[in-house]
Amino acid sequence: MSDMERQILVVLPHPDDEAFGVSGTLAKHLQNGAQVTYACLTLGEMGRNMGIPPFATRVTLPEVRKKELEESCRAIGIQDLRMLGFHDKTIEFEERDLLEGCIYDLLAELEPSLVITFYPSYAVHPDHDACGAAVVRAVARLPEGARPPVHCMAFARNYEQTIGKPDVIVDVSDFLQQKMDAIRAHRSQFQAAELLGNKEYTDAEIRERFGTEQFWTYRFD
Repeated sequence: MSDMERQILVVLPHPDDEAFGVSGTLAKHLQNGAQVTYACLTLGEMGRNMGIPPFATRVTLPEVRKKELEESCRAIGIQDLRMLGFHDKTIEFEERDLLEGCIYDLLAELEPSLVITFYPSYAVHPDHDACGAAVVRAVARLPEGARPPVHCMAFARNYEQTIGKPDVIVDVSDFLQQKMDAIRAHRSQFQAAELLGNKEYTDAEIRERFGTEQFWTYRFD
């Protein structure tokens, strides 16, 4: 991953997907002068978590998560947030041409120097896998010489046996404030509340747990 990216396009399916895996990397590139566009496919409106104690309902959750996403982006420094309006938990069933076309249009508009998404089939959640697959298909439509690198997040069980070890490891220890603020922004989600609300982490523990982010470069051959 170059330290001097010009334009980064991030495509992820849910609010909070950016916070844990890529927020430090994005904050780092933003400080180095990159432009970042974050295309979030859904508002995570089918999520089961409503806060601890609950403060959202099934009716209010979409607007709650939208505001949390906007707060997370402000914490990271992202100014160009695109909410694409697809429906949570149905990305794998979306019309392929429509989903892929939205992403291709962003590629054509932005001509990014780097794309970040999930690794298809190695990201646990069906929406994650379907999002990554759509990004890969959209990038593959570009002429080979015009394709930006695609850096993927992966965390499925035993994934390294198939896709190997990550080839991009980013030290984000200088950007932990932005990262922790991005995680805390998603306060309706149980994972973030459990992770940060029930335990006082020392600075060393935070650095150990959150100080690096890793990616796999997708290979089109």
